[in-house]
Parts: sequence; structure tokens; C-alpha cells
Amino acid sequence: MNPSTSTDPSSANVGEVPGALPLQRERSRAGEGRRQWPTRPGRRVALYSHDTQGLGHIRRNSLLAAAMVAADPDLSVLLLSGAGEAASLPLPERTDLVTVPGLAKDLLGRYSARSLDCSLEQVLAVRSQVLEGALCAFAPDLLVVDKVPRGVLGELDAALRRVRFEHGTRTVLGLRDVLDDVPTTHREWRAARTSEAVQTLYDQVWVYADPTVFDPAEVYGWSDAVRAKVRYTGYLGAGRERLLPKPTTDGRAPSVRARLRRPYVLALVGGGQDGAALADAFARATFPAGHDGVLVTGPYLPAAARRSLADLARSRGDLRVFRFVGDVPALARASRATVSMGGYNAVCELVSARRPVLVVPRVVPRREQALRAEHFADHGLLDVLAPDRLDPDRLGAWLRSAVAVRRRAVPKVDLTGLRRVPALTRELVDALEPGGAVHVG
Repeated sequence: MNPSTSTDPSSANVGEVPGALPLQRERSRAGEGRRQWPTRPGRRVALYSHDTQGLGHIRRNSLLAAAMVAADPDLSVLLLSGAGEAASLPLPERTDLVTVPGLAKDLLGRYSARSLDCSLEQVLAVRSQVLEGALCAFAPDLLVVDKVPRGVLGELDAALRRVRFEHGTRTVLGLRDVLDDVPTTHREWRAARTSEAVQTLYDQVWVYADPTVFDPAEVYGWSDAVRAKVRYTGYLGAGRERLLPKPTTDGRAPSVRARLRRPYVLALVGGGQDGAALADAFARATFPAGHDGVLVTGPYLPAAARRSLADLARSRGDLRVFRFVGDVPALARASRATVSMGGYNAVCELVSARRPVLVVPRVVPRREQALRAEHFADHGLLDVLAPDRLDPDRLGAWLRSAVAVRRRAVPKVDLTGLRRVPALTRELVDALEPGGAVHVG
């Protein structure tokens, strides 16, 4: 069944917050009868990411913010995130951050409060109210929502309707290339009424991808109404290192590239919550002669795995282990070869660096990373190793062969999304008509 044609009310409450307002009413109860168009100078953009697993979403939004403010000296950005660790990331100029209480997601995709001793309904209520208050006070000209159009379990419903009705905020859904396999994506879009949300609450859908590599509109069978709002930006690859702010000097997300004196091979495991197997295999591999191994574990690697890796690093002189760094693009560009999980940000960074890349993708609870790796491998952009074939010997053999390849050819894929996003932003913000209706193109 095509997910984009289903607006069946019977599926409306699947996984939603009890008492959520119907999607069809765009104005909120609190905003009924009021329309307060901004008259202030300058422009404002807000970017929301739910961040229930890892830091990929907030890293992507922070990068988008950097591209936007670099292109527009009159622009200010507010990031909204569910990852408390986002406060450790260096922020672009004229950018600030609001974090909400965190959510955790288990291997079955079930949500719970990450830190608070309260029910899921309670933590969602707190998150929803904080998000609504922050967005309505900030009154952005443009709101970009990452991946989940209504927020986690509908937590953005009220805020979306209020900022659109009261402040004329233009709204964009930002999507990575691969969401998941087709049956899972269809099921999730039906349950969350995603197509209906896009049609009623969003002006555009930005797809951060090159459709010649992966076209989600075609693969997932989006309706004509949704496709009409799609703008392909290209992958958010080229220019990352230039746009990212300098790493902090307080040790939270430091720069480590300058500390590395010898040639090295690199391993990245994303946030680390499910990267222990790859980290351990890399730490036990035999590195190419004359090369050190550099491993970035991410902030969520389990404590037992961190201790084991620390013991391994002490037992061999050619392994450096870092928990959290602020200069991953620079590390990737200077590495002789990199093994990595297959998250969107990592793949964009590594392909842009034009160094040999081996991806060992996550396969549960989503197939997203495996599907992305397969499509990139089909275009000759990287190599793939299935996680059930992962072991130190295979990693070592690949690293030894990879370091002989100094640089890959210029990739035949559009990596210039960071250049296009500012123009799309300005187009939407300039389309605001104070005192009149928002015209959706």
C-alpha cells in the first residue's frame, strides 16, 4: 500500500500523545483568533531534531545552521534538540541551542525517558510544552524539522500549528536519503500520518540527497501532492570542514588532528551506542606498517566497552582512542583509510574526503545504513563489509590494501547540498508577506 495515500483517521492514534489535536486544524486553541506577524529586523530560522539515538540529527542541523549564517549576516538560528550532548558541540556564529529532556529507544524501537524517572507520556508532555514555548517566543521566519514531521509521537503538533498561524512561519521537512526499507517506511508513514502532515503543515520537503544515487520519492512511492513539495539539495558533503566552527578548547569536543604526528587509519562508530563490535575489531586489527590506528568511540559507547578499549590501547603503542572530538571532517580528510558505520553524516564526510572507506553498517533496528551503503557501493564510492563478517583479520587486510590508494577519483555524486540550502532558505523567508497569507508554492 502506498503510504502517501492513507489519511485514515483510524490510524491517527498509533503511537501518539493522548489528547493530541487533529491534524486538520492548523490553528491551535491557544492561538485561536490571533495573528501576530513579526515586524522586527533580521531573519530567524529554527531547526528541530528529535535525537533519540546518536548525534546524527543535531550534527546535520548544526551544519545546516552554519551554512545558513555564513551566507546571510542578518540571520540568527535556534537549534532544538533532544540530545543533551549537543551542548558539547561547537555552535556556529549567531546560533544557540535549546535541549529538551531526552528519550531513549531500544532495539525494538520503543521509546522511554532517558534520564528522568517518569512515564513516556510525562516526558513527552514536558518536551512538547518546552518546544512550543521556545518556538512561539522565538517566532522564526522558517522552521526546518528533521525527519519526523510531527516530532516524536506528535510532540510538535501544537507548536507547528501555532507558529504557522500566529507568526506566518514557513515550514520545511528535512529528510536524509534513506529512511528504512520500503515495508517499514510505509508502515511508519501510515501510523504517523506523515503524508497528511506534509500536505497540511509544510511548505517544502528538502531531501538531502542526489536522486541519481537514491530517490526516496520514487523508492517509497510518495504521492503527487508530496512530490510537488520536494526539493533535492544534493548530499550535505562538500564544504563541511570549512563551515564547522573550531572545536572547543575546554575538552568537551576537542580538536585532536594536530596531536597526530604519524600517518594513521581511522575508525568511526557514530554515537557509539551500537558501535562496540566495530570498535573492538578495529582495536584488535593489525594496522598497516608505519601507521597508527585512531578510534573515535562516540559519547554513547557502553562503559564496559570503553574500559576494554582503554586496556587495549595501553597494551599497544599504535592505537589512539578518543571518546568525543570536534574535528571529524579534518580527521577523515587526513586519514589514509577509514572504517565506519554507515550513518548519513559519516558517509557524506568520508566520500567528500576522497579517501578509501569501508562501511560496516548497522542493520537493526533499521536497515537504513545497510541500504545507503549498498547504493553508494554500487556507484563505486565505498566498500561494504556486512556486520556478520566483521573480525580484526578482515579489517586489517582491508586497511593494508586501502592505504596503497592515496585518493579516490572525484566522486560522481552531487555533494553540494550545503551550497544550495542557503538559497532555498532565502527563497522561503523572502516569500513571507507581513499582514497577508503565507502562499505555499
